[in-house]
Amino acid sequence: MEISSSLAGLLGIAGDNMIYVVIMFVLGLFFIVKGGDIFVDAATWIAEATGIPKFVIGATVVSFATTLPELLVSAIAATKGQNDMAVGNAVGSVTANVGLIMSISVLCMPALVKRKEVAFKGALMILAVAGLCVFSNNLSLSLWQSIILMAIFVVFMIENIITGKASIIDEDGDGKPDVNGKELLKNIFKFIVGALGIVVGADLLVDDGTIIARQLGVSEAIIGVTIIAVGTSLPELVTTITAIVKKQSDLSIGNIIGANIIDLTMILPICAFLSGGALPVGKQSAFLDMPVCLLVICIAIIPTLIFKKLSRWQGALMVCIYIGYIAVLVTNSQFGYLPF
Repeated sequence: MEISSSLAGLLGIAGDNMIYVVIMFVLGLFFIVKGGDIFVDAATWIAEATGIPKFVIGATVVSFATTLPELLVSAIAATKGQNDMAVGNAVGSVTANVGLIMSISVLCMPALVKRKEVAFKGALMILAVAGLCVFSNNLSLSLWQSIILMAIFVVFMIENIITGKASIIDEDGDGKPDVNGKELLKNIFKFIVGALGIVVGADLLVDDGTIIARQLGVSEAIIGVTIIAVGTSLPELVTTITAIVKKQSDLSIGNIIGANIIDLTMILPICAFLSGGALPVGKQSAFLDMPVCLLVICIAIIPTLIFKKLSRWQGALMVCIYIGYIAVLVTNSQFGYLPF
């Protein structure tokens, strides 16, 4: 039984009551954000307590944890046959990360970057979304295409580990937390609660987001690339705001690039596997969402590699494109002037 339906029964509230649906949708967002926060804290503590180097924690545990909301929402949507929402959430999260969240970071704090730190990861991100644009021309992501995307993900993880090892000078373990039975049980409990919060929140988000879309006459694809995509990108937004306050723009940019590569090269292939080896891609995703995603990524990466800095003009242009893109989606949902 679906979680939202179960809660409706427990609370004695009619499932078609829009107030209840909106409350459950917001509750889903809260569970995802709070669950992700608890999960990251606990996972990081456990990793450090076991002596795993911090660069490995950053490259694996934290990167995976911050993309768990997107992964769970898209995976649950795919298993329920809501493919437009699954694809829209993954691609929409990347577009929101770059066109909205990275733009906020750059507008508030332009950043000098080291070309060698951005070039490889930036190229992988462009390659991944360009590959998706090409693969989606036939409105389907096949098994072998998913394997190609997963190969990009493996290359990204290997590069992370190699770069991390090269950057280690002295890892003396002074920052390793004290391990005792009470702390261990506490963090295992937080780990489980955080993971459950993400799972429950994702299910609520998909179920009630679908109901809201149908009631408003808006397609699942639009809900996926807007409300749900931005909602599941909240961990990246929080990281960006924190980085701006602490004047650490490289942290924000690095987190966004890493999260985007995982979104593009791990989440959609997993959704394809869950859909039986092939993931149907809607016309909106193939001919609007993915090209816009590629455009904002190219604006973010290519000038940065040339000039070795992220400038305010890039942030302004990307956020304008993002606002225009959302405007096109909203007006098209009302007037249907686009052929999808």
